[in-house]
Amino acid sequence: MTAAPRRKLLGQVLKEMRRVHEGQIQEALSVQKERGGPIGRILIEMRAITEGDLVEALGRQAGMEVVDLDAIEIPPDVIAKVDATAANLLRIVPVREDAGTLIVAMADPMNVAALDDLRFSTGGEVKGAISSEAAVTRAIERYYGKDLASASEIFAEAERAIGGTAARAQSGPIDLADREAMARSAPIVKLLNYVLFQAIRDKASDIHLEPFERDFKIRYRIDGVLYELEPPPRHLAEAIISRVKVMANLDIAETRIPQDGRIELTISGRAVDIRVSTLPTLFGESCVMRVLDRSVVSLDLEQIGLREKELEAIRALLVKPFGIVLVTGPTGSGKTTTLYSALNEANDIARKIITTEDPVEYDLDGIVQVPIAEDIGVTYAACLRSILRQDPDMILVGEIRDRETAQIAIEASLTGHVVFSTLHTNDAPSAVTRMIDIGIEPYLLAATLDAVIAQRLVRRICEHCRTFYEPTEDALRELSLDPRDVLGKKFAYGKGCDLCHSSGFRGRTAIFEILLVNPRLRQMIVDGGSTDALRSAAVATGMRTLRESGLLAIYDGITTIEEVVRETLLVR
Repeated sequence: MTAAPRRKLLGQVLKEMRRVHEGQIQEALSVQKERGGPIGRILIEMRAITEGDLVEALGRQAGMEVVDLDAIEIPPDVIAKVDATAANLLRIVPVREDAGTLIVAMADPMNVAALDDLRFSTGGEVKGAISSEAAVTRAIERYYGKDLASASEIFAEAERAIGGTAARAQSGPIDLADREAMARSAPIVKLLNYVLFQAIRDKASDIHLEPFERDFKIRYRIDGVLYELEPPPRHLAEAIISRVKVMANLDIAETRIPQDGRIELTISGRAVDIRVSTLPTLFGESCVMRVLDRSVVSLDLEQIGLREKELEAIRALLVKPFGIVLVTGPTGSGKTTTLYSALNEANDIARKIITTEDPVEYDLDGIVQVPIAEDIGVTYAACLRSILRQDPDMILVGEIRDRETAQIAIEASLTGHVVFSTLHTNDAPSAVTRMIDIGIEPYLLAATLDAVIAQRLVRRICEHCRTFYEPTEDALRELSLDPRDVLGKKFAYGKGCDLCHSSGFRGRTAIFEILLVNPRLRQMIVDGGSTDALRSAAVATGMRTLRESGLLAIYDGITTIEEVVRETLLVR
């Protein structure tokens, strides 16, 4: 069998076009190695090429036609082939029809999934052409405007298309052919595209599809809080969830057992990974989609909410020759983001960093990442043993769950490795007690533990509608404060505006409690000191509690009293 011709590198194509020389390519590659990013964008930043040069080169590289969307007029009947939601979600514009094949302009020639999706929704052949990202955005605004179809219109269209089949599905079992037909019908594809587009536009972290006896709820989690979308008709639940399962390569015929999968989308030139989990319930399958959009999460230690001294403390931990650093907090408190940000900062050519995670949430260039697969015996403990034979300098263990994993992490630290991991405890001092409860000898823990970082996420007040006010005595009492304690301090809240969807909040930030293990604390760990005693000693040596960090965020006008009270406990 003849091998497929190897795709030319973009730099090589640009050289053949005589737009750049070898020195510029090498300079761009050097920049790419330092901070990542597409080489084409780096060459534009260097002023070596123009946007037009890049589009032409990408077209030649992919063997695709180059389209100047600003120079053509697209007929309304062609625009009508793709609805506004799909155009916005997939970042494509239909250009013309050639012998029954729809030609669509796209900024990313690698976005094959978008073409497959369009084949489903249009029911015909689709071929890609290439244009600049800016031109695609202008064309979408020009031809589709900013008004998307309403949820009720999209639900009504799906109802008309598959209402009878969906109603049969609700009243009893249906065959696989009907289930597949519903999942692949254009109105259901359009409906799910609408749900995904709204979620990604609003920066939702999770999408919940929940069937109940009489209704079907769709909810988004935005900044840690669930918001309900207008609910579709109850009997569309199976069709919508079947469509999700098709996209995630799950078995749509199997509805009795939980399933996990993933969907990869490319939106506006950035990769969005969606983790899918289905769960059989009394009234059908419940489905939750975790949206992992790296462009929403900043993997930068300076952007996650650390204060100057906290940042200095963590940077000092990154250059230690060995030791264990634990990050603690409940699920969804930002532990993974903190760890990834720390590894991103530590990542350089002189260090070998290996992670073992369940699952790997973001790809980090230059770091070896190992996914856990417990069903085939790839556990944290098994991975750790192998990782130690890979000559690492720094190791990330996604979570310490049992004595075996904790013991190997301790051994890794003792043999000259820096080990980062997470633990589920309420605050930093409790992590010591938890590790001893797991089965770690106090003297080993005292010898290896360098720091425990506890954290919580609080919602940020929307900067556009932030308003300052004087809190009442009742509000201060929630924080156990006296009016005299806050003289000269500012308090704020968000009034609500279009930018924050009237919530008063926009984004989240972390607040931290950092316990640095000093000789006194090491001795207390060996002596079996209680959590309260460890906490008191840590506070006496400068540890700021979560509640105190929350108060500082309030005084800075970053968050509200209610957010801090909800996320932290008063420690006396």
